[in-house]
Amino acid sequence: MNTGTVQPVLSIRTATPADVSLIHQFILELAEYERLTHAVVARECDLQAQLFGEHPAAEVLIGEVDGEPAGFALFFHTFSTFLGKRGLYLEDLYVRPTFRGLGLGRHLMTTLARLAVQRDCGRFEWSVLDWNQPAIDFYRQLGAVGMDDWTVQRLEGPALAALAARAEL
Repeated sequence: MNTGTVQPVLSIRTATPADVSLIHQFILELAEYERLTHAVVARECDLQAQLFGEHPAAEVLIGEVDGEPAGFALFFHTFSTFLGKRGLYLEDLYVRPTFRGLGLGRHLMTTLARLAVQRDCGRFEWSVLDWNQPAIDFYRQLGAVGMDDWTVQRLEGPALAALAARAEL
């Protein structure tokens, strides 16, 4: 049945070094949405080195709608000693507001899940801010389960430097 409406064409591609500026812009937009703009210190040169240098730390997928960059997913591998397998960790998922509701986020997540299965990953994980109910609802619709018994722990900045500088006993 033809309703006369044209469906947008959604596509996912692997990021290239030419996408560094776009990736940086997506990160800034995500930080604004998450109210964390003050925490972004990454520069394009940092992203270039860490994503496309000799030892890439992460990978990026770019989501497009009708050929226009509309979102991204940045991910890397972890390892589970309990499973004896690596996992796939989604650091950032972002879809620009004007492209939300078209299915691009679901398409990115499906692509990542397929990649995790192809790479024999034992799990696919990510974190979400506890106030971001739209994202939590979206993840629940995908079948994700919250890990309420676990909390994220972090060392950064002066605390990280202080621990690293401690003398061994």
